[in-house]
Amino acid sequence: MSGPTDPSSPVILAVPEDANFQIEHDTHDAEHPIFKIKYRSNSVISTGGLSEISNLDTLPIVKVLGTGGTIASKGSSSHQTAGYKVDLTIEELCMSIPDLSSTCTLEYEQVLNLDSKEFGTEELLLLHAKIQEDLAKYDGIIITHGTDTMEETAFFLQMTINTYKPIVMCGSMRPSTAISSDGPMNLYQAIVIASSRSSRGRGVLVALNDRIGSGFYITKSNANSLDTFKSIGQGYLGNFVNNEIHYYYPAAKPLGIRYFNLNLASKIDLPEVPILFAHQGLNNKIIEIAIEQLGAKGLVLATMGAGSMADKSNEFIAKLCQKYGDKFPVIYSKRAMDGMVPKGSLPQSVGSDLIPFDCAIALGYLNPQKSRILLQLCLNEGLNLSEIKHIFGGVYGG
Repeated sequence: MSGPTDPSSPVILAVPEDANFQIEHDTHDAEHPIFKIKYRSNSVISTGGLSEISNLDTLPIVKVLGTGGTIASKGSSSHQTAGYKVDLTIEELCMSIPDLSSTCTLEYEQVLNLDSKEFGTEELLLLHAKIQEDLAKYDGIIITHGTDTMEETAFFLQMTINTYKPIVMCGSMRPSTAISSDGPMNLYQAIVIASSRSSRGRGVLVALNDRIGSGFYITKSNANSLDTFKSIGQGYLGNFVNNEIHYYYPAAKPLGIRYFNLNLASKIDLPEVPILFAHQGLNNKIIEIAIEQLGAKGLVLATMGAGSMADKSNEFIAKLCQKYGDKFPVIYSKRAMDGMVPKGSLPQSVGSDLIPFDCAIALGYLNPQKSRILLQLCLNEGLNLSEIKHIFGGVYGG
């Protein structure tokens, strides 16, 4: 490594002599180093990589935020696709992708480096704060992320960051050491997508396996397959073919978005909202434990069918909710990946005593994990039951 001794100046990292780029390392923050790739003037570029805004004088500046996941993992052999460990930095990932000198000026930073199953409120807020800090400086943001909980992070960011600039999430289903690893291509496509004007005004995007989806609706549908992220009812927004971005529709964000402003200056601890999975013979005692022993402020039920719960379960929940008046919302979601829970499926009054069930809220088209995040944000903002129902009405629930 070589560079100036002045700590305020960037350090130039050593690269192979025949490399067509140099890497500057900003050392101001030791915990979150920032790297900038600068391509040399004699770089051989492919004009096929040019986006409609690409111009050698006015290239967009985009930034990759690394958070870990399978895309940053290594296995012990080229055929291992399970049991691998997060072991790559964002610098190593960015070194694996093709020349982008015709597409953008690229910077990257390691924000986190963990399996996405370890994500919680603290990690979400850290990533949210970093994006808010960077948005004014860049034309687009790319986030590398584990696929297991990518849809939750995408939804959280969609509901808490209001911008026309592209925020594109990507990951991989195979570790970097696997035969035909999908990580480098997914990252390359995400960077090109984030660099394009055509990606503006579309909300948070998820780019994997040549598909472009909405972070608001998309979900992981297969635990193993590369073609795992889908929005069955709502469909994809576009495709990436032969180095070209193809959007199917004009730029628009999904209906039902209500932005929540997070006060990052004060400590935020999102309220406890468990998800309970309904099934035949459900022991209602687990509902009581979730509410009373976990300190839950709300509840999400992954119901059978389109809001179906056993009559005894509905009565049990209604009686518990009576203790809290109208302060305890219960979201009726669904186990099925597609479809919706309409308001007409909600229990109105239950039991032989016809106990009113005013706290029941239909989820609409969201899945249980996204419903949980939306309810947490509503509760964090101090919204009452009527206001929460109105917000879920935006996705045809309420």
